[in-house]
Amino acid sequence: MLPAGASGSAGFSLHIVNRETRAMLKLRRALLLMTAPLALAMPTVAQAAPAGAVPPDAIPARKEGVGPYARVVLRNVTIIDGTGAPPQGPIDLVIENDRIAQIKSIGVPKAIDESARAAKGDYEMDLTGYTVMPGFVDGHVHLHNMADDQKVPSEYILKLWMANGITSVRDLGSGQPIEWLKGIKDRSARNEIVAPRIDIYPMFHQIRTTPVNDPVQARLAIQEAKKRGADGIKFIGGAEDVLFAAIEETRKIGLRSTMHHAQPSVAYANVLTTSAHGLESMEHWYGLPEAMFTDKRIQAWPADFINNDEQMRFGESGRLWAQTAKPGSDKWNAVMDTLLERNFALDPTFTAYLTSRDFMRMSRAEWHADYTMPGLWDFYRPSRVNHGAYWFDWTTEDEMAWKENYRLWMQFVNEYKNRGGLVSIGSDAGYIYNLYGFGYIQEMELMREAGFSPLEVIHAATQVGAKVLGHEDQVGTIRVGRKADLAIVKGNPAANMKLLFGTGTIKLNDETGKVERIGGIAYTVKDGIIYDAADLRRQVRDMVSRSKAERGLPPGIMTIVNAEPAAN
Repeated sequence: MLPAGASGSAGFSLHIVNRETRAMLKLRRALLLMTAPLALAMPTVAQAAPAGAVPPDAIPARKEGVGPYARVVLRNVTIIDGTGAPPQGPIDLVIENDRIAQIKSIGVPKAIDESARAAKGDYEMDLTGYTVMPGFVDGHVHLHNMADDQKVPSEYILKLWMANGITSVRDLGSGQPIEWLKGIKDRSARNEIVAPRIDIYPMFHQIRTTPVNDPVQARLAIQEAKKRGADGIKFIGGAEDVLFAAIEETRKIGLRSTMHHAQPSVAYANVLTTSAHGLESMEHWYGLPEAMFTDKRIQAWPADFINNDEQMRFGESGRLWAQTAKPGSDKWNAVMDTLLERNFALDPTFTAYLTSRDFMRMSRAEWHADYTMPGLWDFYRPSRVNHGAYWFDWTTEDEMAWKENYRLWMQFVNEYKNRGGLVSIGSDAGYIYNLYGFGYIQEMELMREAGFSPLEVIHAATQVGAKVLGHEDQVGTIRVGRKADLAIVKGNPAANMKLLFGTGTIKLNDETGKVERIGGIAYTVKDGIIYDAADLRRQVRDMVSRSKAERGLPPGIMTIVNAEPAAN
């Protein structure tokens, strides 16, 4: 790594910091909550908030956005409606209060019929050259706060989501009580804060702070979660009879469900067994390759494997797909057929593991310099206790294994989509150099790599995501009567998804001979309220700059673990 004061290849400076002291590591161990998307070895008992922890931070009242108005007209737009249909335009899109009221064709490109225009609105925008899409749905998020190990304010995360066009999220547990998140959900629904719509899926083992060790108590815990405000449940593991009883109860009482099939339980709880008990969707990919073993029942772990060692766990996870059925084989097809029959949904979260196949690319992504909080850098650094910080001795061989893992995983996901299966987009950001908001756009690009066409990617990000959450009658498509939740970008994202990144992309201006930065979501609309996405991103950059200033760091700096080579 570079010495202090040197410039990185991406043009930003690197600040070399010392390793955390032993005292800090002890403190982190004391405060560690087992709430990350891939928990170490999840028990059926919740982890209570640590004594003396900082209370969840307050989210300031909304000052941003204009509207809703009785009548808004977005003129001259091109729309991608989320259904998979090709772009349409020019359109005058009419919003009345919080609903889409009219989608009015005004001719053909370069031949607008002025007589066909929508009637005047109370508020109008000329969006010639812009593309309007349904607001994006992130099917896998974790809303943290200053009380968590990441030490980032909730406002920071919420604004990153909205600044990147995300208007609906499914929160899959962050260690805080259901009531805390319910309060934020309700404030968002009233548009008192800048935040997407939130569905609450507490982790099953965190519903109670006492053990759930029998099926009767499992069912009661699910009922309790619904009464407290849960929309669904995220499962990770648990004893077989307890887990299956809880899954069955979610379906019985009308809660939705998803699961990260953790390694300690995949021997008896893979996607075939859990979906047979009523599970509706899966996160990541654990539990899927294990359902397709042909010459074994349990993954071939090394003799010295310890699941709690994250480098071991993630290293071996990257070697799992190579042990399962071959693409197109009878077993591969049989598992796919069964899941399709059960209308089972996949939420792959490709971006959650991208660092495992390319550490340099993810840890040096250009947005980190301005948008990643110092608290997140602390959390990301190699650590024995922070979840996802498993870079103790990551090797080229590990990355090569993960590249092959992705190839096979992506092939299954793409075939599943081609055969009519539900595949949504989730980012699982906040871990492993995967930044809130930006990671979602990366996930869209990774779907493209998997074989989805650009329109199929946008379809997955909108209508399919809404279906998986059970809200397709409200959001996910541009249709008269739907909620006015929109993501608006200048240019054509179907031609270049890089336009969607908050940092945009670069393009040579042939007239001036200069390189320009273009793109970034221009406007995010939720409930008919129009937010300037660029201003939201500016606010986030200011938050990051202030946090760095408190540490004596200049803006635009990346803080990494000390990089002095060991003495020979």
